[in-house]
Amino acid sequence: MPIIEMHLMEGRTVEQKRRVAVAMTEAIVRELGVPAGTVRILITEHGANDFSVGGVTMAQRREAEAAAEQASNAAETASRS
Repeated sequence: MPIIEMHLMEGRTVEQKRRVAVAMTEAIVRELGVPAGTVRILITEHGANDFSVGGVTMAQRREAEAAAEQASNAAETASRS
């Protein structure tokens, strides 16, 4: 009985999670030769402050990316003037 754990950031729709569960199940059935009814998929969602890479939360990363984008846009606008 394969048990697959998926950890995702919050924000996926129910339909997206259903589609990925179907796709994962089909791949596991095809590659492992097990019945679909034995495949278990656990999806755990994490908030932007609950997931870190290199000590930086996703919320912090998104804030930094937004600030960089804003600075880039401001520089581009200034160069046109």
